[in-house]
Amino acid sequence: MRRPCADREEKRVTHGRDMSGQPTARRYVTKAKDMPTRRRPDGDQAMSNAERQAHYRARRATACPTAPITTRPHRPVDRRSRPQRWQDAVAQLLALQADYADWLAAMPESLQDSPTAEALEAIVDLDLTALADINLPRGFGRA
Repeated sequence: MRRPCADREEKRVTHGRDMSGQPTARRYVTKAKDMPTRRRPDGDQAMSNAERQAHYRARRATACPTAPITTRPHRPVDRRSRPQRWQDAVAQLLALQADYADWLAAMPESLQDSPTAEALEAIVDLDLTALADINLPRGFGRA
């Protein structure tokens, strides 16, 4: 359907049926109205974008002074491949296991039977070398 020009009328005919089943045609005519005028500048010139933003922030600060204006930073995108992320995670687990082994070795004799020592022993006894030996596929068509 063509859009009417600003100085013409819009004419549209709709077809339907009345209660007895006879076809009817209705014609709607709407006059095209002028576009609303924009807001006039407060001073001699229109504000720049920076001035408009400053006025907006000032209005927001006075409207609700207890709510600070905050911007949420975007989280950085992790661009590593899945195999690289796997290798990094396994390396992190092995480093943590070595740290827990050092903690267990430095634990005094009086705490060797504590629940903390038992948890540390369970972590140190885990065999994580099988995870390090896994070579993941790189994707479609890549060896």
